[in-house]
Amino acid sequence: MAFAGQPAGAGPSEEGPRPARADGDPVASTAAGPAPAPASAPRSPRRPALGTPADWVELLRLPALFTVPGDALAGAAVAGRTPGTRTLLAIGSSLCLYQAGMALNDWADRAEDAVERPHRPLPSGRIAPGAALAAAGALTALGLALAARAGRPALTVAVPLAATVWAYDLGLKRNWAGPPVMAAARSLDLVLGAAASGGRVRDAVPSAAALGAHTLAVTAVSRRETQGGSTAASLGSFVATWGVGEERTPPAGTLKLRGNGGEAPPFVPPGLTPAPVGVLRAALALGYAATVARPLAHAALNSSPPLTQKAVGGGIRAMIPLQAALSARAGAPLTALCTAALAPLARRFARKVSVT
Repeated sequence: MAFAGQPAGAGPSEEGPRPARADGDPVASTAAGPAPAPASAPRSPRRPALGTPADWVELLRLPALFTVPGDALAGAAVAGRTPGTRTLLAIGSSLCLYQAGMALNDWADRAEDAVERPHRPLPSGRIAPGAALAAAGALTALGLALAARAGRPALTVAVPLAATVWAYDLGLKRNWAGPPVMAAARSLDLVLGAAASGGRVRDAVPSAAALGAHTLAVTAVSRRETQGGSTAASLGSFVATWGVGEERTPPAGTLKLRGNGGEAPPFVPPGLTPAPVGVLRAALALGYAATVARPLAHAALNSSPPLTQKAVGGGIRAMIPLQAALSARAGAPLTALCTAALAPLARRFARKVSVT
């Protein structure tokens, strides 16, 4: 927080204001003669235009970053690959591109936020717009560089992903194309994990479509979260996300484990049978449905800004159990559990910094 108090001794005198001469110097109102001129008051402290670390945490919406690693992990799992160094590079690339999108989003919305969200870092003057735009460019370049280190297939996916992020923030989000473009970006992020891990991209398409459907539903609700949402949008998103959760939920024990080229599936502990993996997948899918359905149902019944924002926040956090369910469905239970472990962290930090 900025210092809001006055320095000691800088306030007005208890004797009240003094009359001034034509030259502007104060004079005493008593016969004691002219009083000494007071020292000039120190300037009020101001935040630097580059902002503080706390300002950047708010700008980049730190809690939302916990929803990003699961994309690449799920992409590797559905492609039948064990996460490795190139998967980590894909995660780093995704994090950079995601943060670039956050900074660019606030840069593009700074005039609108000055009216609706004047407390945000840019309209409040804590971070200069030029600094946010420069950060978006630098993070995009770093994200593409990390993807290039992961290999040409990863870079081939990262380039259109970055283009989609910039196109969305710089104009497409303001018309009907906004939700589909955002859904495409999230789907490409999962495909990036599959490509970087050396798996077949086409194996990742069904899971990428499920993640994209969820993103489309949440983005449709978020379009009017500051003015109050649409009951129809919230209800439609509720139905869509419930359908995604139902499709991810199998009968226990029906999951067929799949590995690299018919070998042992990735990250499956010795002795673990398909039945427990199926139960894990069902539990994660139900956890996803529970995370996203309740706030969306509330927003459908009452589309006020607070409930709409809670629905959007729940939809963002619900990506984590969805990613974990996709990994479990692909026969990677340890990857699923590692992804699910990010959910409590996202929930904890969301209490301090808004994800919307």
